[in-house]
Amino acid sequence: MSRPPKTVVTVEETLEGKFVNKICSGSHHLVADEPKKYGGDDKGPGPYEYVLMGLGACTSMTIRMYADRKGIPLERVQVTLSHRKIYADDCEDCESKMGKIDEIVREITLIGELSEAQRQRLLEIADHCPVHRTLTSEIVVRSRIVDKDTPE
Repeated sequence: MSRPPKTVVTVEETLEGKFVNKICSGSHHLVADEPKKYGGDDKGPGPYEYVLMGLGACTSMTIRMYADRKGIPLERVQVTLSHRKIYADDCEDCESKMGKIDEIVREITLIGELSEAQRQRLLEIADHCPVHRTLTSEIVVRSRIVDKDTPE
């Protein structure tokens, strides 16, 4: 079994605002920024919005792949996500009980003539999306300084 290709994303300040960044992934070019209320210029989505976009896209694609493979008459998927920090002691089903934790609410709309069993199965499948699995598993971020003489 072959492994998927390594994902490489480059993020670089544009110097066109306090927080404006250019994001490149292959031939795709995006912009990230912070909202004005956090000192940004609101020229693009913020970092947490990109996390939600990745989870939402992966959720939709995973549900679509499963529905197509199983012949489920799914016409359309819509995923709406939100993120906030909550106090751990306000969360009944969380392991942490101190400090704040991140809460992502994912609302999935399934359009089509689906039975209740099909709808429940597609909801279960949503948790199998690779981004969901990454976000709910142990994550290691390894950072290192790379010296360059001049920026490119």
